[in-house]
Amino acid sequence: MLNNFADQRFLILGAGVTGSAVASSLRSRGGLVTITDDNAQDAQRPETINLANFDAVVISPGWRQDHPLVVKALSSNLHILNEIDLAWQIRSELAPQQKWLALTGTNGKTTTVEMVAKILQTAGLKAVACGNVGDTVIEAVDRESAYDYLVLELSSFQLHWAKQAQFVSAAILNIADDHLDWHGTFDAYADAKFSILDRADIAILNADDEQVVLRANRFTGRKVFFSLDTPAPGEIGVVEELLVDRAFVADPLEAAMICELKDITPTVPHNVSNALAAAALARTVNVSHEHIQKALQEFKPGRHRIETVYASNLVSWVNDSKATNPHAASASLMSHLSVVWIAGGLAKGADMSSLVQRCKGRIKAAILIGADRQLIEDALQEHAPDIPRVLVDAPADYTRGGDSNSLMEAVVSQAATLVAPGDTVLMAPACASMDQFISYADRGDRFAAAVRKVVAHE
Repeated sequence: MLNNFADQRFLILGAGVTGSAVASSLRSRGGLVTITDDNAQDAQRPETINLANFDAVVISPGWRQDHPLVVKALSSNLHILNEIDLAWQIRSELAPQQKWLALTGTNGKTTTVEMVAKILQTAGLKAVACGNVGDTVIEAVDRESAYDYLVLELSSFQLHWAKQAQFVSAAILNIADDHLDWHGTFDAYADAKFSILDRADIAILNADDEQVVLRANRFTGRKVFFSLDTPAPGEIGVVEELLVDRAFVADPLEAAMICELKDITPTVPHNVSNALAAAALARTVNVSHEHIQKALQEFKPGRHRIETVYASNLVSWVNDSKATNPHAASASLMSHLSVVWIAGGLAKGADMSSLVQRCKGRIKAAILIGADRQLIEDALQEHAPDIPRVLVDAPADYTRGGDSNSLMEAVVSQAATLVAPGDTVLMAPACASMDQFISYADRGDRFAAAVRKVVAHE
């Protein structure tokens, strides 16, 4: 561990958001920083790097463990660091009383950390959501006036490298196929997720998720399960129209009301599950049920998450571009009865068969785009051959990130020919976006713009 960063020679792998934030923090403490990246023009190329010129290597989350420079670094005598652990070291010096809450999962992370931060703020605490949302963790730690609490959204990539940070409590929302191209196997991906509990005092776990329950015994400390079903003593769950707490109460044989179902927007199963996890994390630091309820009543999820962009003639047009894997798309599809489904993009090694098998009763028609659309087409052909499918190619004038929105306008025009009153046109792609769009946000914005132009005639 490096306690004094001054005059230490740091090599940062990655010139993106995390790498840039780490570089800024280290330079402010007198560190000598070099950034390397395969793609950034203002960074050194990895093949030109001589590791003998450095004291420590900081690995950004997206860098695979089999990258040649990572392999060399891991086999060297250099200190191997990452943003989360560096932030923890800095926090220990700047704000040793600051407490960290953390969560991970395949889906729902951003919404849930934002819920938790809102709850803590409503209780009068100085708190912020950070990590994969808002500030990086190291930026949040470096703020001039220290936060009481950081609520960390952590990806499997971040958790793969992190080894030091300590959490008052940590939640695992769900585990499903994602990023298998990076981790290699599902078990390796799941192991990375579960490593969040290695340094947590309390584990908040989803009792409705098979993979979470299967691995729960790995954690030997206090476990609090949350569920959409009636909770047992020591759990948090749902009774009729109420979210109730039987975990953080004086008598677990009794249940205390957290809030009503109607307090949660949107009131769909996976978002209720997010609210249960957020409430449980907040209760680990003694936030009252009243503050939780008030915060959830006021909370609205961010854009591109089951966002209704237009509704007319009993047809809803819903942007769920953040549904970048089959698990997220499945939850979204199951929240609607009759769907014209827009899907496709980069599958990241995920299988689409289970998604189609589970949701085929909700899919009226499918419009498929992107590099891996054939995976969805094949799954539909095998498990639901009667569902109409339309493959939309990018028009000649469309380029990724360009001014033309002709691709999404073609998609929306096609969807408009397939809908009837009572249907939902749902963009829940089950895939990442970077083949045809800058980001999931760009994809969502282009969908909304196309709906406004083609359907609403704005």
